[in-house]
Parts: sequence; C-alpha cells; structure tokens
Amino acid sequence: MKGSKLITRASVLRGVTLAAIAGLTLGTAACSPAADNNSNSSGDKVTVTVRLWDEQVQKAYEASFKEFESKNPNITVKTVLEPYATYFDKLRTDVSAGNADDIFWVSSSYFQPYADNGSLLPIGSDFDSEKSGWVQAAIDQYTRKDQLWGVPQLTDGGIGLYYNKNLVSKAGVSLENLQWNPSDPSKDTFLKAVQKLTLDSAGRSADDPAFDAKKIVQYGYNASQDLQAIYYNFIGQNGGAFQDGENFVFDSAQSAQAFQYIVDLINKYHVSPGAANSNDNGDFMRDQFIQGKIALFQSGTYNLKNVSDGAKFPWAIAAMPSGPAGAVSVVNNIIAAGNAKTSHKDATTKVLQWLGSADGAKFTGAEGAAVPAVKDAQQAYDSFWKAKNIDVSQFAKAAQGKTISAPTGVNYGAAFNAWKPIFNEIFLGRTPVESGLKQAQEAANKAMKG
Repeated sequence: MKGSKLITRASVLRGVTLAAIAGLTLGTAACSPAADNNSNSSGDKVTVTVRLWDEQVQKAYEASFKEFESKNPNITVKTVLEPYATYFDKLRTDVSAGNADDIFWVSSSYFQPYADNGSLLPIGSDFDSEKSGWVQAAIDQYTRKDQLWGVPQLTDGGIGLYYNKNLVSKAGVSLENLQWNPSDPSKDTFLKAVQKLTLDSAGRSADDPAFDAKKIVQYGYNASQDLQAIYYNFIGQNGGAFQDGENFVFDSAQSAQAFQYIVDLINKYHVSPGAANSNDNGDFMRDQFIQGKIALFQSGTYNLKNVSDGAKFPWAIAAMPSGPAGAVSVVNNIIAAGNAKTSHKDATTKVLQWLGSADGAKFTGAEGAAVPAVKDAQQAYDSFWKAKNIDVSQFAKAAQGKTISAPTGVNYGAAFNAWKPIFNEIFLGRTPVESGLKQAQEAANKAMKG
C-alpha cells in the first residue's frame, strides 16, 4: 500500500513501493474543513472530504459514498486523490497549516506524530458497534497510549509474485520453490530463473555469454528501491532487520548482503531495469509488467486491480522467492483518520463510522480494489477474484508465515528523507552498499531523534 506501495502500495508501505498510485481527483483542498464551517446537527448541508492515495479504492469509495449520501442526505462526501509520491509531504504541510481534509489516510510509518500532537480524532465508544468487526492487527498497529487513532480500511495480505504466463512458459522456467542465496550460488534457483527470463534484442537470455546488456527488450524481475515489495522482504529473508524499536539497524552484515544481492540484480546481472527509472517512480515497474516488458513482478494485493485492468496477457500469482532465513513478508494496514480540526465533527464521525461498517467497506471488497480491514467485507473481495479465475491465496499464505513489521517512528518522515538520497545512489550503483548503508543509517537515526 503503496506504502502499501503495504504496502505501498505501499505500500504499505509501498516505499516501497507495499505503493504505485495516480489518477483522477474528485475534490480539492478547497473542500477542506476550513471551507465549510457548518455542522449537520441543525440539518444544514455539509461537505466532508476524504483524502487517499489509491485510485482503485477511490472508485470504490465513490460508490460507497453514494449509498451513504442516500442515507444521510444532509452530508455530501468528496474524495481527494493525492499521488503516493507526494502524499505525506503534502499532508504534513496541510495539517500544519490547518487546512487538511476532514478525513485522510495514514500509514503506520507516519501516524505517530499526528496522534501525539493532537491532529487526529480519537476512535472512542461511538465506534464500539463496529470495532469487533475490524482486523485486530490493524487495531493493534494504530493504538498508541491505549487509544485507537483511526478506522482500519485496508489490510495487505503479504507479498506475492505476479507473472506473465506466456513469458514464463516460453522460457521453460519453473516458479516452484524459488530461492535466492547470496552465499551459495548452487542453491540460488531464483537468479537462474530471472536470467532465463531476461532477453536482448537477438533473443539471447542473460545467462548467455553473448547476451547484450545494452539491448535488453525483456526483463526478468522488478528489483528496485521498493520498501514494501522488495528490499524489506529481502532483509527479513536473510535474517536481517531494518529497525529495532525506533532505532534503524539496517547497517548489518545480513542487511548489507541482501541489499547487495538486489543491487547486483540491477547493475551486475541486468535482469531488472535500471534504478534511474524506478528510484523516484513507484509506478514504473508495475507499468512495465502490464506492458509485457517484465516477466515477474513482486508486489502486494494493492496492485491486483491495476494488473487485472491493465494486463492484456494471461497472468497468475506465485509465491515470492524465499531466502536463507526462509519466506519472510511485510504485512501492513491502512487507516482512515479524522482531522481533529474539522469544523463539522458530527458529520466526519458519521462518515468514519460508515467506512468502518460492513455496509460501507463492502464496496472496496466487491470491486477487488483491496482487502478490506473490515472482516465481514472480505468475502466480497475473495468472490470478486474467484469470479475472474485469479487465485489470490499466495498473499494470505505469505501473511500467515514469517513477517517483518513496517518501519515506524515519530520522526519517520524525516528519517526517510534522510536515507532516501543515499539509497538512490546505492541502487544506481554509484555508492558501495556497505558504506552507503552505514551513512544512511547514521543520517536516518539522527533525523529520527529530531
């Protein structure tokens, strides 16, 4: 989510990457709380704005809010789409200025400062009838100082491997039990597979000595600086960690080895597009897969609808490769939080209650846009994909196995901005992995301390 990039879409976390979002905007900041000081308690009409970063969920929200408005004729709900790449910077600015939307999505990496500085409406007893139906992991993730600070909306089931059936079949590659191993190449079936799936203009695969890395027409994999979909999982699968509490610990031998493996996939083995394409474009790899230019696309549930709507070839989902420490996946959740400065709290609370109900959340599931964090709405999601003959069970399997928690912290945003330019250079191959991680960790921890 995203984010989910969780990933991110997250991304979660998708820094992912989870994340991979753009699209139409059906509302603007002009519809923010400051623009409408009425309350619906007296029967006056009010407008509640909801900010999010996912185009597919936005479409589901539009359908959901039509039903809500039919039940609440004095409240109009408008959605505001902000691309994930700029979402949190703009949210921080708007919250500080007092003109953020009435309701906005928050990921676990960023929510702590908003909760601590009084920017969010607490989710209190007026939500008791809905709470029992929410995914408990999402409640736990967004409870701080014994108070829940948002209504769970999406839950990322884990990370899987989307694949182009035609390209995989033509290459004669098996995706069963793929393993990567930086210490023992004889056990590394993953690298061999993605080399077979990478072709130059003469049709030679990347494991051919005559392969021309300057004339690649098909890539095997989406190795990239995507926190939720790629490097967080690789770190966990090599026995490493990214954070210990709010302290960053990715400058370790295990994490360095995982990062080196990913960077080598890009710059040494040339089985993935160069980082110049993806460092600052979370949609690039997804779009390349949809266009048939990448055979394997590692991502989360947050990209299911995008792939389904865009891909014109047969595709399916396999388990992502596992590492020396086994199969480890990121799992993340997203909340809709109420703006504490809204000037029409009653209407905002009603919209949040609707989003937290099975009736309100069913539209997200029924459209296949994302896995609702409202449990009674999840069957609609499963039914949607079964009707399309798409088996989404790999995501659930990943979530039920070993997992690694998404990064978090009061000053996480500042920490991310501190490590990001250094990571850019690492993935471009211009900064050595070990020295780059050391520099990035020092910068991130300094920023986290404020």
